[in-house]
Amino acid sequence: MQPIIETRDLTKRFAALTAVDRLNLSVAPGEIFGLVGPDGAGKTTTVRMLCGLMDPTEGSARVAGHDVARESQAVKDQIGYMAQRFGLYTDLTVRENMNFYADLFGISGAERDRLNAQLLRMTRMEPFTNRQAGRLSGGMKQKLALMCTLLHHPQILFLDEPTNGVDPVSRRDFWAILYQLLHDGITIFMTTAYLDEAERCNRVGLLHKGKLIRCETPEEMKRATASASLEGAFIKTIHEVEGLPA
Repeated sequence: MQPIIETRDLTKRFAALTAVDRLNLSVAPGEIFGLVGPDGAGKTTTVRMLCGLMDPTEGSARVAGHDVARESQAVKDQIGYMAQRFGLYTDLTVRENMNFYADLFGISGAERDRLNAQLLRMTRMEPFTNRQAGRLSGGMKQKLALMCTLLHHPQILFLDEPTNGVDPVSRRDFWAILYQLLHDGITIFMTTAYLDEAERCNRVGLLHKGKLIRCETPEEMKRATASASLEGAFIKTIHEVEGLPA
């Protein structure tokens, strides 16, 4: 099967800092792929390059069949990108925010009404359509951000630490929505700081100082490092790379 996301020696430098160092990975259609690593590992930089928002210094990446550097607009047409801080308008209601983003995507009339109703039902946000975004809880804000991201039927959803700072119940609800999206055929590429979330991914990549040092299923990673948990596997792998005691 042809990968829907593929990188070859993808590299990004900022002056003397190499934020992403010769990254090689592939993601299959319909997969949920988790990119995990310490702060400063290069996760957000990787996502921004894959979304066509930042040009690589070297190497290449193809997303949904398009080169991210030469065909960035074609890439953007096929993806949804939810940044750590999504651009919600806090003085607008849930419905007004959704209509604003529908206008940006050129969605109007009956199609807009159908999509809005579908997304509100999926996220259980129907009772809150007239509430200002600034008065929503953290979990509800993330649901609203996700709905706005999904309005134009993306093939691939890029999520940069989507549940960071969200309460456990809202995180559970958010993951229920992600599984529904997977069932509908959307590919999900996410970064996360929560290792229990990484356990739910089909495959996980461990990024450390810009380098991909492991990439496999959570179970394979635990077996390969003789670890009982994914956290233990990550710690052992990083200690091995750094030459530290296990």
